[in-house]
Amino acid sequence: MRPSAVLESALYVTDLDAAAQFYAEVLGMEKILAEPGRHVFFRCGPGVVLLFNADATRVPPAPGARVPVPPHGMTGEGHLCFAASAEEIDQWKARLTTAGVDIEADFVWPMGGRSIYFRDPSGNSLEFAEPRIWNL
Repeated sequence: MRPSAVLESALYVTDLDAAAQFYAEVLGMEKILAEPGRHVFFRCGPGVVLLFNADATRVPPAPGARVPVPPHGMTGEGHLCFAASAEEIDQWKARLTTAGVDIEADFVWPMGGRSIYFRDPSGNSLEFAEPRIWNL
């Protein structure tokens, strides 16, 4: 057996409110759940992007907690790549630039397929890439 897909992807942010605004307004993602000071979750295609305040996720759940998720978290910037067609990458680049987001890199991979890289307000590295960079 092997996993069939990634259901959730998590990033850890330093300012949950700024991150929530960026993912909702700049990236246009649908917020589906939030716990002030701890997390905000967004729908992304068939999966979910989880944004966590890392400090809050390191606290173990209380005995008998309704949602007994074990502690987790990280420090430093993470990375997440969103799938996009070549045409969509051009549209995302224009939208991000209009929103004042710096594009750190824009290139075609040696085996084909284009990517653009940028940062969220917490410094996480985000990317839009053509799935063909992975032969998908």
